[in-house]
Amino acid sequence: MDDILACCCGLDIHKESIVACLLQGSVEEGLKPSAEIREFGTQLADLIELRAWIEQHGCYYVAMESTGIYWQPVYAVLEEALTDDMHLLVVNARHMKNVPGKKTDIRDAEWIATLLRAGLLKGSYVPERDIRDLRQFTRYRKALVRDITSQKNRVEKLLQASGFRLSSFLSDIFGVSGLAIMEQLVQVGFITSQSLEFCLRGRAREKTAAILTNLNGTLSEPQRHLLRRQLAHLRDLQDNLQEVEEDIRTGFAQFEGPLDLLDSIPGIDQTAAYAILAEIGADLTAFPTAQHLCAWAGLAPGNHESAGKKRRQRTLPGNPYLKAMLCEVAWVIARQKKLYLSQWYWRLKQRTDAKRAIVALARKLLVIIYTMLKTQQPYDENRFLERKAAVEQKRVSRMVRELTKFGYTVALSA
Repeated sequence: MDDILACCCGLDIHKESIVACLLQGSVEEGLKPSAEIREFGTQLADLIELRAWIEQHGCYYVAMESTGIYWQPVYAVLEEALTDDMHLLVVNARHMKNVPGKKTDIRDAEWIATLLRAGLLKGSYVPERDIRDLRQFTRYRKALVRDITSQKNRVEKLLQASGFRLSSFLSDIFGVSGLAIMEQLVQVGFITSQSLEFCLRGRAREKTAAILTNLNGTLSEPQRHLLRRQLAHLRDLQDNLQEVEEDIRTGFAQFEGPLDLLDSIPGIDQTAAYAILAEIGADLTAFPTAQHLCAWAGLAPGNHESAGKKRRQRTLPGNPYLKAMLCEVAWVIARQKKLYLSQWYWRLKQRTDAKRAIVALARKLLVIIYTMLKTQQPYDENRFLERKAAVEQKRVSRMVRELTKFGYTVALSA
């Protein structure tokens, strides 16, 4: 390997310690650089000492392995020393894996520094600080929605086990009527015809007799206490979700332009726009092309060729939050009619299965999002339909030319 950096530093980060290897010396061929190795703790004072040690040696290139979440506080402290000449790289572990053999923390730090000195490392995408902060809120919201769904399933499981089949006649057992019935069960443990008429709202009143036959169970005293606690926990989760959503709306107020662009795509609502923008950010200069962004998101196919044969590969591992949100949006678009993207999905589904077509549609969505944020142009459905018509016209013209060569006369209707 040819050295191209005169001074660089590699960090091997762990939960309680950081091993730093600083290589410094001339880049002339045959000259071995001098290595200085130090070990630091992970407390704030230790991280500040690490930053001062790097600045003291005039090192402008630092690389670290993205091990779990332990690199994040190190990156946050070193980020404060970033200048136009300084480069801070967070590298995927699979891109700098060493050959098998004796493995120590010191050797890992030396290997990272050696690869960095030779210019063989490429940093992963790390957005700016405000986007990283908002990303934590959107990911926490996703976790809250999952917890609320789990809690609702626990409540329904308790009711089903006690003979109360609310889901048999209510589309949403946690609506006004369902919650009123649950509160009645918490109070007395059973349902009568008089209490049921008081609990039901809207069209549910029309089938009171049928509903009463499905509520033939009884809750014991411990079960009533358990149901009360489960409902209280559910309300706490829902209140927490509302507060988090309010924080998300407040934090994304500064990104009104990119949010409007994302919201112009059919199938992307405000919640999806928040989640997508929190993952990729508003500045996409880190991705030279849309293909780079798709590969980072995990929406690019793997490449495995041996002996001239290409084997089928799964999509690359990437950002699971962005991939999941784009696939959810793709399912929404696939169920709509008269949209260019939905028609594109159904044409592709004829040649493959639904899941592969959804992933392909998610990739197409990400390419469109990349182009929109780069050009600052909103989504225009007519533009895609016109392009589709132009492609179809070229196909017909090519077919007519081929038939004319063989002496056929083709008359096209207006």
